[in-house]
Amino acid sequence: MSGRTGRIARPATEENDGRGKDRPVLVVARERGGTLLAVQLSSKRHDADREWVAIGSGPWDRAGRASWVDLDRVLRVHPDGMRREACALDRPRFDLVVIRLRQRYGWS
Repeated sequence: MSGRTGRIARPATEENDGRGKDRPVLVVARERGGTLLAVQLSSKRHDADREWVAIGSGPWDRAGRASWVDLDRVLRVHPDGMRREACALDRPRFDLVVIRLRQRYGWS
């Protein structure tokens, strides 16, 4: 798994009861040590929530549902912890997410 920025992937995660769960994330950066920074995607509508960015639909959701990115939770993911890679997010939508993250956290 490459873990390149702009990719939507599914890291291996476990629920509290030990079941695995596929939760898509958008990889937004790679830290110096190789750890990936990612934000979670959701198909649940978040139109009125300022901490979520609408990115529309794409091949990462087989049902073709629109997706939102959660700016409030930036996750650190090890590249080997990615179960599978879904697709690349196009540049305009990726840039929108990055701009909003920079505004939110003061990143340069």
